Amino acid sequence: MSGFGGPTQAPAWVTHGLVPLINLGLALLIAGIIIAAIGENPFEALKLLVLGAVGYPEAIGYTLYYTTNFVFTGLAVAIAFHCGLFNIGGEGQAYLGGLGAGLIGLYLGHWPAPVAIVLAIAAAMAFGAFWAFIPGWLQARRGSHIVITTIMFNFLAAALMTYLLVEVFIKPGQQAAESRTFEAGAWLPFVHDVLAGFGVDIGRSSLNLSVVVAAVCLVLFWFFVWRTRWGYEIRAVGLNESAAVYGGISPARAIMLAMAVSGGLAGLVGVNEIIGVHHRLLLEFTAGYGFVGIAVALMGRNHPVGILLAALLFGILYQGGSELAFDMPNVTRDMVVVLQGLVVLFSGALEHMFRARIERLFTRRARAVAEAA
Repeated sequence: MSGFGGPTQAPAWVTHGLVPLINLGLALLIAGIIIAAIGENPFEALKLLVLGAVGYPEAIGYTLYYTTNFVFTGLAVAIAFHCGLFNIGGEGQAYLGGLGAGLIGLYLGHWPAPVAIVLAIAAAMAFGAFWAFIPGWLQARRGSHIVITTIMFNFLAAALMTYLLVEVFIKPGQQAAESRTFEAGAWLPFVHDVLAGFGVDIGRSSLNLSVVVAAVCLVLFWFFVWRTRWGYEIRAVGLNESAAVYGGISPARAIMLAMAVSGGLAGLVGVNEIIGVHHRLLLEFTAGYGFVGIAVALMGRNHPVGILLAALLFGILYQGGSELAFDMPNVTRDMVVVLQGLVVLFSGALEHMFRARIERLFTRRARAVAEAA
């Protein structure tokens, strides 16, 4: 934007590139100080973390496996943000998505694999969308706050899954709250098995073809948000609800649509975990992915390219952190969680700490160059 005084906004590369990198650098700096304080070499720790995440084929597979979940939850949070909503219910929606995929696996796993897998993906999205649509409807029609209702629905989803796995779907004769293993028709192929058919050996990992689903979702997200009427309405409501109403857009419809799409994306975590890795229904498979998705969306500025990069970063932190805790005894698993939390803190809650100053610096420089010309 420009006016009589010259440029009034910092370049996009500053807002969407430099600021997140500075926040990440500060998080790593604080993490390094903490590691040094417990008597370990922070540079050695960083080396082990990176090598543990991308240093060999199996590690890369696990990094991309975690990245896939973060892409789903990051996109889920981002579509809600575009509508001015804070969907904090990704955990519950992922839980219900896993239930939908698991039901197909339990009852239709004997069907031909392509049919069963497509039905499982559709069921995961439908169950997740339904679980998010209800809070969206409550906000749009009853004025209930989306943050409160989505948090409540996380607990409801956990309670529902516990009941179903303890009382309904538990495999007879066992104590663990898990279902029986699905038949092979409902198993999403592992990437290492697919590539082995072409003579390519990448080592064994949990990476499965849901990574392809995540790539498709990134493209469709961009198209939906910026190239369709529904995406335009969602963005219009998020930017200025009053102006959207003046333009003939229904905020209630946009809110319910955004939340349904958000829940459908979060539900795809169930595809990666339930039919892609575990091949059975079980508890706590979401593992906090829904909450990390908030940081992924914030760091990625709610754009699919940024979300992909942020999801990859958190995938590296998850996989590399596990290797770091194994190779450095003083750096416990809890310490790794603290290091991951620092990235979330600086990328989310404190993302505006230095943003205004950095943008102001580049705005002044751009204005000075314009005036000199």
